Amino acid sequence: MKISARNILKGKVVSIVKGATTAHVRLDVNGAIITASITNEAVDELGLSVGKEAAAVIKASDVMVAVA
Repeated sequence: MKISARNILKGKVVSIVKGATTAHVRLDVNGAIITASITNEAVDELGLSVGKEAAAVIKASDVMVAVA
C-alpha cells in the first residue's frame, strides 16, 4: 500500500476501548503513548489487539506543539 503520509510511528497496542461507533487505540511508541480515534470497524478489519505490533500513520498539513 502506498501512502503519502510522512510520519509513521511503529509501536505496540497497549489498550483498545470501543465506544458506540469509535474506538480509542493506545499505542506505545518507545515509551510515548499515542492515542488514535478510529472506527470500531477499522479495529476489526485491521485485526488490532492488545500486545500486537502496529503503526500510527500521521497525515496532517499542520501539527501544533505547545510547551507547558
